Amino acid sequence: MRVAESRSNPFAEHERTRAALRAALPRLTRLLRDVPDLGAPSGVPVWTVGDVGAHVGAVYLAYCSAFTHEFEEWDSVLPPGDGPFVERITRVNAESIGLFDADGRRNLADFVAERGETFLRTTEGLAPDTPVATPWYGERVALTLAAATGLLLSESLVHSLDIARGARLPWTIGAEEARLVIGQMMPTMMPLALDTEKARGVGIAFDLAVRGGPRLAVVIGDGTATVTRDAPPRSYDCRISAAPAAFLLVAFRRTPLWKVIARGGIRAGGRKPWLAPRLSRLVAGP
Repeated sequence: MRVAESRSNPFAEHERTRAALRAALPRLTRLLRDVPDLGAPSGVPVWTVGDVGAHVGAVYLAYCSAFTHEFEEWDSVLPPGDGPFVERITRVNAESIGLFDADGRRNLADFVAERGETFLRTTEGLAPDTPVATPWYGERVALTLAAATGLLLSESLVHSLDIARGARLPWTIGAEEARLVIGQMMPTMMPLALDTEKARGVGIAFDLAVRGGPRLAVVIGDGTATVTRDAPPRSYDCRISAAPAAFLLVAFRRTPLWKVIARGGIRAGGRKPWLAPRLSRLVAGP
């Protein structure tokens, strides 16, 4: 796995991501307080609204604990060894929602608000490339603080949509929020989430241009992926132009690709535009 460096300003973009996370926190906690029925089905087929909320709580606990060491019982939620990415994350997700009992789920808003503020406070002033241990992704996997902050923002935005859909409450993901998520976390997570079996023997270069930025060169070759921000000119098989929020929801499998294409949210071009749907099939999701 290789993640190339970006020519964008990593410090400025990291600070914008922190600001977006700080702005999303009160929206998220208000949503958690407004949920009328924690047992209602959510936007995630196998989970209730309360399950999704518990997952969000576990995410905030995990990233906060990377700096505060509040939670150390990883053996209770992590599978042994380093299995395939999707299997590992699916197992971790299923175990982690059990960290919150009925009382804990009723108090998730306060829990998330407190852990979110703690994360922002303890990481203030740290460089974007500060390593963050993330054993839930793999025994030896560590992300940069920039990627971890982008992931925390993405979990907040996308899972709030899952909760809102189940609770029939409003929730929107802004274009700038989506751009920050894509730029900060996808260069790291797309190579990690590559389905290596499906990618074996495959060689495709995608030029992914998110409208308003960022631009990613996604190069898949024989079971590995390289994702580069603002890459130098090269030949691509397929060029994808995407509205930021639309691409985010397709990437997280919250909106069907055909629906976004029909609305003009994603367009494909280049020498082989028909390869565009393969990107979402090659990059796995739990």
